[in-house]
Amino acid sequence: MRWRRIEQEYGERVDVEWRAFLLRPQPPESGRRDPEKFRVYTQSWLRPAAEPDSGEFRVWEGDGAPPTHSIPPHTVAKAAARLGPEAFERIHERLLRAYFSENRDISDDAVLAACWAEAALPAEGFAAREDPAILQQIVAEHEEAVAHGATGVPAARLVGNDAVITGAHPLEVFRRWVERALARRATEA
Repeated sequence: MRWRRIEQEYGERVDVEWRAFLLRPQPPESGRRDPEKFRVYTQSWLRPAAEPDSGEFRVWEGDGAPPTHSIPPHTVAKAAARLGPEAFERIHERLLRAYFSENRDISDDAVLAACWAEAALPAEGFAAREDPAILQQIVAEHEEAVAHGATGVPAARLVGNDAVITGAHPLEVFRRWVERALARRATEA
């Protein structure tokens, strides 16, 4: 992923903090989403998938239902973050792969439990996803992102900068943005 690459390239000069943005804050009234409509939507994943440094994307296949809403995977990611940055990184990567390249319903509790186990995280930590404080944190982060202008994912914002970049831009766009911010910080110091 591009932001992981930025972290590697810039080391301690850049600290990436992954925060919640809910593409689908609530499940649909019907309880399930139409797999055929979702399959058509996932055709749009092919454009970012063709870019260098992109993750692996696959158009939704099969008749399995797509995720109903965004909160469940976010609660699992926040529960893993409580175990430390490495645990968060493992579950974050696992959830992205499950959704974008394996076409698994990451709003389903059984799928989330399987992803947790596949990320080799301690079984007892999975229950933390039910902590109401985690849900409050997710909602607060989402509302903050919306207030700053985020309209989709990925979305990025630099500390001290109200501008938000939304979309799967080439790595060079993010590099230029970071370079300018680092240069500005150096002249202000």
